[in-house]
Amino acid sequence: MTSFRDPHLSMVRSVAPRTPQGCEDCLRMGTQWLHLRLCLTCGHVGCCDSSPMRHARAHAATDGHPIVQSFEPGEDWRWCFVHEAMV
Repeated sequence: MTSFRDPHLSMVRSVAPRTPQGCEDCLRMGTQWLHLRLCLTCGHVGCCDSSPMRHARAHAATDGHPIVQSFEPGEDWRWCFVHEAMV
């Protein structure tokens, strides 16, 4: 069985969250979020697809940064928005 290696993993950097207190876009707009995702290219903190505004996905699309990591306590998984897959 061949395992898939996501080519976008080359974009992953050591990043610090730009807004550790929440979704930076929701904070600016005054909207609410459910769960947070950390962009592993630039440190943008955005809200998940279950949140009304889906800022993590929007950031991935507009900035071309496809890999995020859960920014929820106790979670350490990563997701590629391009391939719609865990990485």
